[in-house]
Amino acid sequence: MSAAPSQITILIPDPDEMMFVAGDNEANIDRIEREFGVKVVSRGAELRISGDASAVARVGDLVGAMRTLSSRDQSLRKPQLERLIEDAKDAPIGTPSELREVVATTVRGKRISPQSANQRTYVEAIRRYDLVFAIGPAGTGKSYLAVAMGVAALRDRRVSRLILTRPAVEAGERLGFLPGDITEKIDPYLRPLYDALYELMPPERFARAQERGEIEVAPLAFMRGRTLNEAFIILDEAQNTTPQQMKMFLTRLGFGSQAVVTGDVTQIDLAGDRSGLVVAREILRDVQGIGFVDFDDRDVVRHELVARIVRAYDRFEKGGAAK
Repeated sequence: MSAAPSQITILIPDPDEMMFVAGDNEANIDRIEREFGVKVVSRGAELRISGDASAVARVGDLVGAMRTLSSRDQSLRKPQLERLIEDAKDAPIGTPSELREVVATTVRGKRISPQSANQRTYVEAIRRYDLVFAIGPAGTGKSYLAVAMGVAALRDRRVSRLILTRPAVEAGERLGFLPGDITEKIDPYLRPLYDALYELMPPERFARAQERGEIEVAPLAFMRGRTLNEAFIILDEAQNTTPQQMKMFLTRLGFGSQAVVTGDVTQIDLAGDRSGLVVAREILRDVQGIGFVDFDDRDVVRHELVARIVRAYDRFEKGGAAK
C-alpha cells in the first residue's frame, strides 16, 4: 500500500532566488523530480512540491538548503546540487509537526527548530506578538532563534529590514582602551550577532543585504530618534539597558514592525542603574499584545557543561542571598 500523497508550497518572493533554485531552464527542478519521484511546479513566487509524503518532506529540506546557498553572483553548480541531494536522501524525515516547527536552515543545510518546550513557546510567541521578551540564562537559544526568525521574515519579504542591536556596555573591561575608531571599538560587542547571521546567510549575500540597507547591526545608541517601519528588530543583551534606554528602544517600533528583546537578568553589567529589562517586565507584564517567555537551565543547548554551570551559579547565588 503506497503512502498518501502530500503537497507543500514554498514561498520564494525573490525572483533571483527562485531562478537559483529552479536552475537554467528549470534544470534543477528536472533533476530533483527524477531523483525523488515528485512533481515540482514553479509558478510566480510559489514552488509547489507534490508526491509521496516522505519524498516531499526531503525535497522541502533540499529546497531550504538550496535557498540558504543562493547567491546572485552564481548559479548552483552540479556537484553542489548532487551533494545536497545526497544529504537530503540521508537526512532523517521529520514528522509533519516537526517540519512545521522548522524556523530556518543554516548555510550547511541544518534545520533550525525549537529544542525544548520553552523554545517552542518562544517561536510561537514571535509568530503571534509584535513585541516579545525572552529572559533566561546563556545558551538557551534566545538570540539565535530570534535571528533565525528575523532572517526568515526578511527572506520571505514579510519585512523590508532586519535590525540587530545591543547596548555597548563593558563587561568588566574598558572600552576606551580598545584600538581603533568608534566603529572598531563597538564591533566586538556586536560580534555574537554577526556570528549568528553568518551561520544563516552566506557572507557575500549578507554583505549585499547590508549594502542595500536590508540588514543593520548597530549599537543601541544609534536607534535614538528613529522610527523603524516594516522591520524585524532584535535587542540583544537587554539586561544592560537602563530604564530610559529601554523605553527609547520600545518606542522606536513603527508600522509593520515587530521586536524581540532578549536578556539574562543574572548577567547585569550596569554600574548603579536598575536594569531596563527588569523594569520593563514589571511595567509591561500585563499589557495586551506583548509576550514574555522565561527560560531556565533545562533549555540550554550549548555544551552540556553550560547547563551544569548555570545550575551551580544559581545555587550559589540563592545561598548567598539567604545569608
